[in-house]
Amino acid sequence: MGAIRVGISGWSYPRWRGDFYPRGLPQRQELAYAAERMSSIEINGSFYSLQRPSSYAAWRDATPGDFVFAVKGGRYITHMKRLRDVRTPLANFFASGVLALGPKLGPVLWQLPERLEYDGALVRDFYALLPRTTGAAAALAQEHDEKLAGDRVLIEADDDRPLRHVLEFRHRSFCSDESFALMREHGIGAVVADSPGRWPEADVVTSDVVHVRLHGHTELYASGYSAASLDEWARRCREWSREADVFVYFDNDARGRAPHDAISLLERLGRRPPAGSARQDA
Repeated sequence: MGAIRVGISGWSYPRWRGDFYPRGLPQRQELAYAAERMSSIEINGSFYSLQRPSSYAAWRDATPGDFVFAVKGGRYITHMKRLRDVRTPLANFFASGVLALGPKLGPVLWQLPERLEYDGALVRDFYALLPRTTGAAAALAQEHDEKLAGDRVLIEADDDRPLRHVLEFRHRSFCSDESFALMREHGIGAVVADSPGRWPEADVVTSDVVHVRLHGHTELYASGYSAASLDEWARRCREWSREADVFVYFDNDARGRAPHDAISLLERLGRRPPAGSARQDA
């Protein structure tokens, strides 16, 4: 049986303060507070800009020893370059500090733009570029360009561990036997995205990881999940875990439902971490 981890997409949301986060909790302790109550969190700031090694190290140190982060790949690669000529941007991404997470580095999420249609040759080339171990990621990171220098660069891995990648496509042309076969060939996990009908929901296992993104039950990024819906997601998680590790992230953050729904799902799975296990001095 695979592991099942549940958490949230990001953790720094002002509207959560005084609700999920207790009133008066210092902002620097929010990650530790969330990590006490969940088993994984998606880092999404990395999608918007290259982060720093010091930031990744601080996030690593603020969380329990068995905690795992998913890291969202940069939109410069997926949305601006649209997967073309991305070897150097990939080197920059992996040189920006991702490897500082050490054993807490989980799946790397690549989210494609809504209008990017399936192109077998394009995605095959992209899949082939992705490093499959942290050692290979460190080797690729050495090809970074002048955008990164000094303390903004980390090109060493503490150990050589498997590195897994997942793809959240948003164009229905990716839902084909050819596309899924190519993902299986390269060991790329297909993201299961719940988005009130806006994007395709690919309920297919294409690697040893199933990555689930819950964007809202009835309203994108806003609505919470009913008890019956959470029961169904728990059932599906158990089913997927028969053949893969499962990572579930709630992205319905606009009204603050995400952390509460994540905890409710963990309770249904019997996997809620004990409170008090995270550091509070990060």
